[in-house]
Amino acid sequence: MTVLDHPLVGVLVTELRDERTPVERFREVVEQLGRLLAYEALREVRVREKAVRTPVAGATGTRLAASPTVVCILRAGAGLTPGVLSLIPGARMGHLGMARDEATLEPRTYYDKLPPDVADGPVLLCDPMLATGGSAVAAVELLAGRGCRDVTFLGVIAAPEGVKRLTEAHPEVPLVLAALDERLDGRGYIVPGLGDAGDRIFGT
Repeated sequence: MTVLDHPLVGVLVTELRDERTPVERFREVVEQLGRLLAYEALREVRVREKAVRTPVAGATGTRLAASPTVVCILRAGAGLTPGVLSLIPGARMGHLGMARDEATLEPRTYYDKLPPDVADGPVLLCDPMLATGGSAVAAVELLAGRGCRDVTFLGVIAAPEGVKRLTEAHPEVPLVLAALDERLDGRGYIVPGLGDAGDRIFGT
């Protein structure tokens, strides 16, 4: 697990926590954090050599060895993806609709649209909040069922309970987070958290 350690990340997370932050700024900050999380998540991405010509001479550089797929868990994950795609605009997109049953706190999948070749490259799984871990575990298992073996979870804020559940179920999945919070409350919300990320992103 990697928790981004940078003063600017702390400033951005504080803006998200503030209940006075307006919708438009909240969206903007989530997008910025998506970019920073993806930057860290792709630190070890495989590359291949690429020859190019500059206006002056030939040069040898690199290109991605395989095209990544950005998979967002709807609906809040959609807030992170613009920032991720700004770094890798050629990436494919996948969407998983998972809603939490408020009685059991367990997820149910209501939408599943992934590229047919999703297993051919790294997958960045995006969800701003890792609370109970139920949706993340279900998403990783769905991806594994499609043959994905290189999945990284990107989240803004996580609770220890969610981290424990995901890492115990899938220790092979790296986590890249902007903040690790104290705990879950009785309703399954992260404390201190930022409230409901989806509601605050979409103004609902």
